[in-house]
Amino acid sequence: MKISTKGRYALRLMLDLAINSGDKYISLKAISQRQEISDKYLEQIIHILSKAGFVLSARGAQGGYRLSRTPEEYTVGEILRLVENSLVPVSCLECGNICENADDCLTIDLYRRIQHAIDDIVDNTTLADLMKNYHGKTCVCKKQ
Repeated sequence: MKISTKGRYALRLMLDLAINSGDKYISLKAISQRQEISDKYLEQIIHILSKAGFVLSARGAQGGYRLSRTPEEYTVGEILRLVENSLVPVSCLECGNICENADDCLTIDLYRRIQHAIDDIVDNTTLADLMKNYHGKTCVCKKQ
């Protein structure tokens, strides 16, 4: 499993909002400048997040975006799955994709254990957990 640029940027965007917005709205331009991500790419990502109800938007001079819930209520897993659609390490574990060789596969149990480990980490890590690591760090994995 490899998290795409879209997934990494979505997580950075949500973390930026968690750190910087509180109850106020933050412009995409401000996030773009802090995170060094193009406005156009962030617009695509924020559309997905907004449509799913993860962020609230406001128009006007004081407009922008903010989280719709507290940072404690967002898991890394739900954010990544929203933009990535799946976090499975192999396609045969995709929901509804039943491999004809699953009964005889020597590696399927390994892949299931890998999937379980991934799910355990991302579903038990919140934006609030990531924010705890923010103090003293200035980079949110920009150069990848």
